[in-house]
Amino acid sequence: MGAAAAPAAAAAEPTWHKGVPPIATPWTAAVGPDNALPEYPRPQLVRSRWQNLNGVWEFAKAETGQAVPAGQSLGERVLVPYPIESALSGIERHEDRMWYRRTFTVPSDWKVGRGQRLLMHFGAIDYDSKIFVNGKQVATHRGGYDGFDVDVTDALVKTGPQELIVWAEDLTDATGQPIGKQRRVGDRGIFYQGSSGIWRTVWMEPVGASSIADLKLTPDLSASALKLTANTLRGEGLKVRAVARSKGKVVGKVTGAAGTQLTVPVPNAHAWTPDDPYLYDLEVTLLNGTRVLDTVQSYFGMREIGTKKGADGKLRIALNGKILFNMSTLDQGFWPDGLNTAPTDAALKFDLEQHKVMGFNTVRKHIKVEPDRWYYWADKLGLLVWQDMPAANTGPIPPEWRDQFEAELHEMVREHQSWTSIIAWIPFNEGWGEWDRTATGRIAEDVKKQDPSRLVNAHSGVNCCNSKGDSGKGDVIDFHEYNNGGPASPSPDATRVSIDGEHGGYGLKVSNHMWFGTGQAYEMEPDSETLTRKYVENQRKVITAAQSCGISAAIYTQITDVEGELNGFWTYDRQVPKMDFTQVRAINQEIIAKADGSASNVPQPPAGTPGLTGVSFYPLDGTAEDAAGDHDGTLVGGPQYVDAKKGQGLDLNGSSQYVDTGAPILDTASDYTASAWVKLDKADGAFQTIVSQDGPSTSDFFLQYSGADQRFAMSFAGVRALGPVKPEAGRWYHLTGVRDSVKGELRLYVDGEPAGRTSACLPQAAPTGNTVIGRGKYGGNPVDYLDGTVDQVHLYDRALSATEIKALYDSGN
Repeated sequence: MGAAAAPAAAAAEPTWHKGVPPIATPWTAAVGPDNALPEYPRPQLVRSRWQNLNGVWEFAKAETGQAVPAGQSLGERVLVPYPIESALSGIERHEDRMWYRRTFTVPSDWKVGRGQRLLMHFGAIDYDSKIFVNGKQVATHRGGYDGFDVDVTDALVKTGPQELIVWAEDLTDATGQPIGKQRRVGDRGIFYQGSSGIWRTVWMEPVGASSIADLKLTPDLSASALKLTANTLRGEGLKVRAVARSKGKVVGKVTGAAGTQLTVPVPNAHAWTPDDPYLYDLEVTLLNGTRVLDTVQSYFGMREIGTKKGADGKLRIALNGKILFNMSTLDQGFWPDGLNTAPTDAALKFDLEQHKVMGFNTVRKHIKVEPDRWYYWADKLGLLVWQDMPAANTGPIPPEWRDQFEAELHEMVREHQSWTSIIAWIPFNEGWGEWDRTATGRIAEDVKKQDPSRLVNAHSGVNCCNSKGDSGKGDVIDFHEYNNGGPASPSPDATRVSIDGEHGGYGLKVSNHMWFGTGQAYEMEPDSETLTRKYVENQRKVITAAQSCGISAAIYTQITDVEGELNGFWTYDRQVPKMDFTQVRAINQEIIAKADGSASNVPQPPAGTPGLTGVSFYPLDGTAEDAAGDHDGTLVGGPQYVDAKKGQGLDLNGSSQYVDTGAPILDTASDYTASAWVKLDKADGAFQTIVSQDGPSTSDFFLQYSGADQRFAMSFAGVRALGPVKPEAGRWYHLTGVRDSVKGELRLYVDGEPAGRTSACLPQAAPTGNTVIGRGKYGGNPVDYLDGTVDQVHLYDRALSATEIKALYDSGN
């Protein structure tokens, strides 16, 4: 479409001028008034007659309470559908409220008003909008990421140009509305320049008085069938006929009532996978008897997503009944020239193509919803999609906005329920907007009821940031980990798979290809070679986490740089690849191949030394020798022997005293157990370590009193198997900590009874430092000295059973 009609030309008539972004993409120069996203915008419901209304529109700032400027030319020109803050829009600034205006002409052969209706489609307007045709308000809409349709027939004049005016208001982060990563002013960190107003294609088409409104398509691979519901406008009492074709050949058909679920047979179904993204064509016809009222073209893929136990007993994600590791990037979907809107369809496709080039089979669409053509390309190219709900601000959503958030979440699911590529929904990210853990669980269950055919990930990064904690709901346990690049390594439970929801984030500066001329990442690298090496090394940890812990997916941050974030595979302008993609592809494919749930991936520890004495025993009575023929090790800081649980024990002052055994007694790369009697002199907010073993910087393990939790614990740094209650000062307790590498967990026993357990599935390194009694080590420094008395320390080169631990406690040793 060309520029909108305007009053008689004058010398000073406004014209559209493309802005200049700080950096340009390969497609920036191609965008102009006559080719602003001209492609058919709705690939899953196609009709032959339509007209694109993208192009140059009139534009003006709107004042609060201002009357509709019907019949008035506006003073600026904007290129729709690029958000007004973007360079491609030609406006390149934010307005809280705005007017758009253009004229359009309805083709006479559409016969609108003569048995046909005119539908106006708005792909997305951020955030509140009102639509006026010939001065008459025909619709209002709230929501920045969902599309809406308006029947404008009754507002049309009989002949000639029709006037279309759109009012939009976008207060962005000044409200509780879902905004994703948008901010009115980007923070040069993880939040970006906002995108206001019209940002997806506007178009129109004629339809009959009764027509097909949308299709709900759900493949049932086990039944070799497609479940189909054709919802209609004014279709009561009508029927639909659906015909599925493979390469032009009819493979199945069905006729039944409109608005009901029908089953289209797809015998010997050709399954859709990332390696073989096979799609069937679909034609759906609305019938009144034998008379055809409407026909649409669509497509579908035959795939099922679910869970399955691997040979190692861990629950994993399965595609079409087979375990498939989801190797993914984090994809923000922002552009330096178009912000929320890709400059061209080729650009939209580019990011997904690069996923395939680099050997990824999955993409996490991060707190943004894309135009339909993005999901179409994911379907065509073969990428699994984890779809986030755009978050509100990071704090709890205000009560008055919570219903709106949930309404938009369910609308997102409804609009995207038929894309083959989407396999999971994510309502919350890192607790942003989360107001209550119970509510989060209820929301996850509501989404699962709405769409039982996909996984629901209640909260990505449940271990992080603003999260209210694990609700226990949904199909997924999802942790984020950027420390040392990650990945996160949660273990699945009986009903939920586990994934690394975000990791990596290694960065590289590329001169003349940075939005601000600078930026940051979780760890900056000096050159492409180092960045590639760091990526490959980090991804090898993904293999370990998949094999040892059972994670089913890993999501690397991220596909491109975005504004101040410089941790992409590509620069923000998509001009420069930052890694050696041959190496990237090789390690990604290796991960997918090896993360298959094979039982052989879990190494079995040796049997260990039998009996309850252990490989080393420290009675701490000042005279008796331990099992290795040693006395009580080296007493550091002058601790004193006192009457204790059995004979004597050592009284430690909580600040400088401990026992150094002089050797790394426990093989931390395998199974082990540490046991001791302890009496605390105080039980407050300070950490106290009973037994540990020094690592290069931090203790390999801690049998401890956790001051943060005020509980006993068996711990790794940041991972604790906690006892259930706060211990009493001045009372003797028997503590046993167990490392079980096969089950991938730490277990704590108090007074011979199981007290706590936690997942700790990653293998530990071989020992490097001495076993010590009465202190720990963290960040290279001695810490967490015991303030109390310790006695009867046993160390074992195996994981003691619960029965053995109870016997040890009963013996008093």
